[in-house]
Amino acid sequence: MTEDRITLDTKISYGLGALGKDFACSIIYIFLMFYYTDVVGLSAAFVGTLFLVARIVDAITDPMMGMIVDNTRTRFGKFRPWILIGTIINSFALVAVFYTHEFTGAWLYVYAAISYILWGVTYTIMDIPYWSMIPAMSCKRVEREKLVVWPRIFASFAWMMMGGYGLWAVAKLGGEDKGTGFFYLSLIIVVSFVASALITFFRVKEQFPTSNDAARFSFKDVRDIILKNDQLKALIGAVLTFQIAISLIGGFAIYYFTYAIGREDLFPTFALVSGAAEITGVFIFPWLCRILPRKIMWFIACAFPALCSLVLFLTGIFSPESAFLAGLAGAVLKFGGGIANGLSTVMLADVVDYGEYKTGQRSESIIFSVQTMLVKFAGALSGFFIGIGLSMIGYVPNVEQSESTIFGLRFMMIGTPLILVLLSVWVYKMQYKLHGEFQTRVMRKIARAGAA
Repeated sequence: MTEDRITLDTKISYGLGALGKDFACSIIYIFLMFYYTDVVGLSAAFVGTLFLVARIVDAITDPMMGMIVDNTRTRFGKFRPWILIGTIINSFALVAVFYTHEFTGAWLYVYAAISYILWGVTYTIMDIPYWSMIPAMSCKRVEREKLVVWPRIFASFAWMMMGGYGLWAVAKLGGEDKGTGFFYLSLIIVVSFVASALITFFRVKEQFPTSNDAARFSFKDVRDIILKNDQLKALIGAVLTFQIAISLIGGFAIYYFTYAIGREDLFPTFALVSGAAEITGVFIFPWLCRILPRKIMWFIACAFPALCSLVLFLTGIFSPESAFLAGLAGAVLKFGGGIANGLSTVMLADVVDYGEYKTGQRSESIIFSVQTMLVKFAGALSGFFIGIGLSMIGYVPNVEQSESTIFGLRFMMIGTPLILVLLSVWVYKMQYKLHGEFQTRVMRKIARAGAA
């Protein structure tokens, strides 16, 4: 790997790290609400509140983990040791989460809360250093755009397989006992999780390792790096609203197709097609960046989830049981999601550069801790809205729903995400400016500082 080019071997090895990692998180974000409400028997309101409380904990622990990574100095670099350590610890937490169905009474609620919060905290240990490696592997924006395709493609594949075949695997592994099926599936996932982390650990190296003499970060530095970076705040606003919208649609989908449409079998179709479309979106992302101005890319990404809401609305009127239209809705949703995933990761790397331009301090892991926090907050806030929303509309698991409940499911699946996507567009348009001449000026100043 040279300063200007990241080798194919490095790209594939880095991408494989996301395969196991996202198998491990996709089962949480796609099925945990369903597992808690329909398998374990927890109330939807309790689950939604638990998701939100856990993310409040993450708001403290994620930046702290970023500081720990940036202060790490080992012969393996500062990122890879934590990727491996975090993977092993989080594997135990993942299996523990899907052991919740074995508890009853008050201990059920206590165990669910403790195991899920521990899952979130331990996921941080691995995820932050994984994504933080990107700015340390190349200083070239084009190389970063090419690199980020690989983990995003492998991640999208993991989500596609989990969404399309997760419930099938649960049925095969547990039969009528869905709790046992989820538990055994989590054990299988752990194997791929550890294997992919080992590949990344041994075959991916930092191009710009941190010197042992480099300044270390304090708690005050963490606060300043996050609070004084106005472009980080803009990115948080745009990406968080977008990701909540995507997560709401993904989270409500299993309830929507099962109860509002009456066709549970449409959910795997929706998930499989959307997964394939997300891979396509990620794959063509670098090509789009070459032919289109970076400034308009976020608008393009947001247009597709808005189109998904339109397709779902029209489908509900004219052909609610159409597998083709269900797949089309999933395709336009996640095609835009694929573009957004690639774009937001590269934008965050740009924010690292901007932070150095603004404050003179460069911190990959503290800045990239925000990405981990955004993913978890989007999942948690959508889970909170889903849990509270299901309670408000009178949802009762495993029975035929009333007309008012079905109407509520339709609105939360279609209307609420559309509002959030439009909000994301507004935040990006009004606040984010790291493109064009301004971005060029940022990079020139950093280059001059480095040469000096």
